[in-house]
Amino acid sequence: MKPSEGRRRIVIEEIQPQVDAGRYPAKRVTGDLVEVTAAIFGDGHDHVAARLLYRHESQKKWASVPFQELTNDMWTASFPVDKLGMWRFTVEAWVDHFDTWVHDLGKRLAAQPDPKEPTPQATPQDIPLALRIGADHLEAAASRAKGEDANRLKLATEQLRTLAEAKLPFYESPITPELEELAAKYPDLSFATKYPVELPLWVDRERARFSSWYELFPRSASPVPGRHGTLKDVEARLPEIAAMGFDVVYLPPIHPIGVAFRKGKNNSVTAEPGEEGSPWAIGSAEGGHTEIHPKLGTLADFDNLVQAAQAQGMELALDIAFQCSPDHPWVKQHPAWFVHRPDGTIQYAENPPKKYQDIYPLNFESSDWRGLWDALFGVFKFWVDRGVRVFRVDNPHTKALPFWKWCIAEVQSTAPDSLFLAEAFTRPHVMYSLAKGGFTQSYTYFTWRTDKPDLQSYFEELTQPPVSDFFRPNVWPNTPDILHEQLQTGGRPMFMQRVILAATLSANYGIYGPAYELCEGRPAAPSSGKTGSEEYLDSEKYQIREWDRSSPQSIAPLITQLNKIRHEHPALQRNESLHFHPCPNPSILCYSKSTPDFSDTILVAVNLDPLNEQAGIINLALDKLGLPWQGSFEVEDLLTGARYLWHDQWNYVALKPSVIPAHVFRIVRPT
Repeated sequence: MKPSEGRRRIVIEEIQPQVDAGRYPAKRVTGDLVEVTAAIFGDGHDHVAARLLYRHESQKKWASVPFQELTNDMWTASFPVDKLGMWRFTVEAWVDHFDTWVHDLGKRLAAQPDPKEPTPQATPQDIPLALRIGADHLEAAASRAKGEDANRLKLATEQLRTLAEAKLPFYESPITPELEELAAKYPDLSFATKYPVELPLWVDRERARFSSWYELFPRSASPVPGRHGTLKDVEARLPEIAAMGFDVVYLPPIHPIGVAFRKGKNNSVTAEPGEEGSPWAIGSAEGGHTEIHPKLGTLADFDNLVQAAQAQGMELALDIAFQCSPDHPWVKQHPAWFVHRPDGTIQYAENPPKKYQDIYPLNFESSDWRGLWDALFGVFKFWVDRGVRVFRVDNPHTKALPFWKWCIAEVQSTAPDSLFLAEAFTRPHVMYSLAKGGFTQSYTYFTWRTDKPDLQSYFEELTQPPVSDFFRPNVWPNTPDILHEQLQTGGRPMFMQRVILAATLSANYGIYGPAYELCEGRPAAPSSGKTGSEEYLDSEKYQIREWDRSSPQSIAPLITQLNKIRHEHPALQRNESLHFHPCPNPSILCYSKSTPDFSDTILVAVNLDPLNEQAGIINLALDKLGLPWQGSFEVEDLLTGARYLWHDQWNYVALKPSVIPAHVFRIVRPT
């Protein structure tokens, strides 16, 4: 089949960034300069020109910027994003006949005989002819221009024609850089090729790229032993959490808890009188997902907590868990939203042999799926209207993926500053699909990446395109559900090691504290390889806990120091510069991050062995540190204040895990 216009000769391929051929948006942050690359080429020797077209979805007109050629038909252009929400961009390219002519004329002029020769030859007649051709190009450009630009192009046209008629024995070039720039402003786009897809780009606020999260259970926040904590108790703790350097305070579900099949301490299937149950068994006679547990306080208390967090420079993140206890009002009001078994009972959640009788999953194949979707969106809208802009979503991979794409877009259509963290420890394609569908950040497999090869390969995958264009890792060494075997057996040195890794490998990280800062490593059952338990003994999921934050076991000072380093060093606030440096010792992991101009460079060396001192010589890729390949340079350990003078690329480290298992070096630049 013939094309509609066969005179379009340019091919546009390999545009980046794009996610699944434009099906999903790539992600950036306000203030970014978005670099776009593309393969742009045509037949023959004619020159090619191209421009990048971009606009925010609220704008009708495209802005444009010219592409610059790199090498081997690859081109690059950049555009700034200064507004939240959806942007779109595409590429337009054409044969640049004027620039081709300029290049051709230059070769003709260079081939002229030297006029200083004793018997100069006559000027070849093709130069005057070439000048007339150039005049035609400029005349056409003048017809596309307006105002003073049109006048200048008309004048240049006349000058070329006059020069052509002069039939001089020798011609100097009449083309100036200014004239080339002027003509380039008015290209002939009659046969331009425009990439057929307007590629989407979602722009978040800075918190999407850089954040430190602190999770706590409000019911355990009381300063009075034995008393149920409240939202006011959490508010009283905010200055302490802010002083530790956290940006986000995350609360597990704060809603009424069901009574039917309530879980007891240590996940007992039967609760004793007075036991509080799991906050994830949402809903009771007091209400569901838009109500506050009566023992925690009121909606007014919640509003005060949101404002108090903001006053401390932090944000409050809410847990959104779309599941219901048997007592949730929806069970009676909307029975079609749940799966019914042949005996007429509702299917509770289970992961055989585990049973969760206190939780009913929602049925996303319900005949009333539209009503279900609207109700779930209404939960988000309720809390957004109360000032919440950060949500941690529980198990989103167990809900329909098309729902999330719709729901998040609906929320962000009126609150584009909303951020969503996906708690989905599942198969990679599902995790990535959630990110593509709108989730701002995502939990990762970091908890189970424990040795050097696994850590390096995994973070190289996460921090480089194509994954980094849509997936933002949020790295947690522990959660209320996950107490890894390393933390059960590695003691305080392991807790120090893992939080240093989390805080420096990823720009987004979090801890479940105070369990983490107090090095809580007691499992519900001893772990052994693939058997055993990652559950905590006396898990806070099922009971109120009291925490002695003044314990000498606490690593809160280290966490505070790490957060201070993260806030003071822009290199740690992004992921794309992460580079691993080889060390022969398999227990020493070394990596660096830098700002694009190398004004800030952080080099980290971590001892992965929690029991023994480890030493080794690191082979530094000095170009990744912004340093020459030969010479001396100074490094400062930001954890200890010690300074070392290093030489060339091979340098020695030794780390005692019982003291501090890592160096976090700043490359000292000469002032």
